[in-house]
Amino acid sequence: MAGRTSRPSVPATKPLVKPRVRIGNLDAAALVGQLRQLHEDAEDEAVDRMPADEELYQALLHLEAHAGALKHEGARREAAVARVKLWEYLREQADIHQSKAVEDAREANVEWTGLVSALAVKTASAAYNKATRLRAAVLTEGSHGSDSPVRRTPEAVLDAERRASLRAAEERRAEQEAARRHGLLAPVAQRLIEHRTGLDDGGDVSDWLDEIATVLRDCRTPTQIVSLQTYVEAAVRALRKIERTNARPAASTLDARLAYEAAAELVDG
Repeated sequence: MAGRTSRPSVPATKPLVKPRVRIGNLDAAALVGQLRQLHEDAEDEAVDRMPADEELYQALLHLEAHAGALKHEGARREAAVARVKLWEYLREQADIHQSKAVEDAREANVEWTGLVSALAVKTASAAYNKATRLRAAVLTEGSHGSDSPVRRTPEAVLDAERRASLRAAEERRAEQEAARRHGLLAPVAQRLIEHRTGLDDGGDVSDWLDEIATVLRDCRTPTQIVSLQTYVEAAVRALRKIERTNARPAASTLDARLAYEAAAELVDG
């Protein structure tokens, strides 16, 4: 008899091809409220002792204990399925919050040996690995579809965290570069607006200066800074075109000429 063909091993860091089916966002309190209504409709005498809708765990225990109060089969089916859903939701949330608790413990200088019994494992290395796997739920929850779901292996989690750290560093660099560009660009753009009456407003110059003035009033985000740079470059090109076409300076005053030259120097640089 031919031997079984062994499956190729999957790299521990490889993202999941198919996302896990998850309950995800859920208004748990509203669903508990619907279950409360089923018990009220069934004239369950214990419904007055049912915990508040926001007390999910205690409410589920109460509903489980008093499931027999629902006499109608359709109500029993609806309530049972809703309880299954709420327990699954609670399980998903537990991973996220337990991971946060582990993080807080580590920040409080709790050694991995101190988390062994709390994580229901036998060794410090097993506690570390379990805590790392728990972070997969946090990373998947926080990706909002931007990344593939994270495989629940220590290697995959560490790789996902490394990539998230690189993205965060790249975003910080982009913000710093935007701030640097804004520091150079804003004064130059402001001078163009202040001395626009001394600039030839033929062609598209006036339109581009209007765009600069509009963006300059509230220019803070990287996108706005890029727009401002684009408009300054366009204004400089339009002024240069006027000079080439008319064979005369595009600035009629000293201040306007200096503002134009500063903008041209920034664009060329």
